[in-house]
Amino acid sequence: MKAIIAAVAAVLTASAASAQTPTFSKDVAPILYKNCTNCHRPGEIAPMSLLTYADARPWVRSIQTRITNGTMPPWHADPAYGVFENDRRLSAADKDTILKWIAAGAPEGDRNDLPPQPKYADGWLMGQPDVVLTMNEDYPIPAGGTVSYQYFEVPTNFTEDKWIQAFEVRPGNRAVVHHVIVYTRDPQAAQRMREQAKQAAASGRQPQPLISFAEGMEIPAGQTGGPDLPADQRKASGPNDRPNPGSFTGSIGGYVPGNPGRTYDPGTATRLPAGSTLVFQMHYTTTGKATSDRTSIGIIFAKDKPKVELRGAVLANGALHLKANDGNARVDAEMTVNRDIDLYSILPHTHVRGKSWQYEAIYPDGRKETLLSVPHYDFDWQTDYIYKEPVKIPKGTRIHATAWYDNSPANKSNPDPSKDVWWGDQTWEEMMFTGLTFAVPPAPSQPTAGKP
Repeated sequence: MKAIIAAVAAVLTASAASAQTPTFSKDVAPILYKNCTNCHRPGEIAPMSLLTYADARPWVRSIQTRITNGTMPPWHADPAYGVFENDRRLSAADKDTILKWIAAGAPEGDRNDLPPQPKYADGWLMGQPDVVLTMNEDYPIPAGGTVSYQYFEVPTNFTEDKWIQAFEVRPGNRAVVHHVIVYTRDPQAAQRMREQAKQAAASGRQPQPLISFAEGMEIPAGQTGGPDLPADQRKASGPNDRPNPGSFTGSIGGYVPGNPGRTYDPGTATRLPAGSTLVFQMHYTTTGKATSDRTSIGIIFAKDKPKVELRGAVLANGALHLKANDGNARVDAEMTVNRDIDLYSILPHTHVRGKSWQYEAIYPDGRKETLLSVPHYDFDWQTDYIYKEPVKIPKGTRIHATAWYDNSPANKSNPDPSKDVWWGDQTWEEMMFTGLTFAVPPAPSQPTAGKP
């Protein structure tokens, strides 16, 4: 009898342990579908798919390492500052489930427990676009050498203003596309720009560059270019140049590693003026094989005019100069806000020497607040940090950005730590650039004369 009882107890214990052991089908797949397979599926940016057990099983040790050290899903902001709606971090419970599954030998479990795979629009992370606008040519990329920034004009031919609810940039050849910025040229705003430049020239003033236009309000672009590179650092332009046409009056957005687009919250959108031309600024890198690229942008339009119009501004320091072998070079930039704004997001950008960022708001009363801290900036995963609730920034506030760089031999990504580095387009040069998304809140209503 004792033997029978012991056997039954062993079976029950084993059954309970089995019930507590996570399986791919029941426990892990839902986590991957929610957090990972948007990128980890065939044809997307991640190097392997995690849609099925057969896809995921060979990678369990890598998954374990990445989850334990926090490098996947990629998220680099310090959680002590700001709450962001696009925070990619796994919850503690989800991490625990995946790590327990791997420790137990990564069992598949009952396939009947597997939830349906998420459905994705073919080729688009954001869903099916309302319109796709594409470069007018297959641009040739040489096998080697440096390719200067190229600019491709794409007319929209829209006869009325459009409101952009979401956008996504799709490189035609991801292997050679380093990044894309999609600028806009509004014919009316461009004319205002030319008139302002003429007025500035006539009065002997240097015209200030503008990146965002609104009725009665222009936001300075900041310093987006510094002194020319020394002659021995300059690279000759390559063949097939498509030069910068200038007269940009705004930007829809762009593509950088890990950040191909954006979907705005309901009730918010960006305006694309009627008759605008898009200008694709393309940064190509060579791969040892001659090829070509024809990049597109997909756009989803808001069905109605939004309650909140989102706008963009740039904060940058183009005069940066990093000394050779400096492992902790610091570069600062600052702008003063000339009216009340609601700050929706911050996107920091450097090249391969960038290692950390910090942003502070210095309010008119002298109080300081850290808006964002990125202690471990990753060039391969550049994030637009989108606030869960926009930050109220009153008129007169200074937004101060600080970036740190590692131009030493300790930086394995450093092309040449023995050389000084200046601002430049190519990845072996550097940038100190921030994109800001903001809105101008409506002015408080004024009491009618004679009424309280």
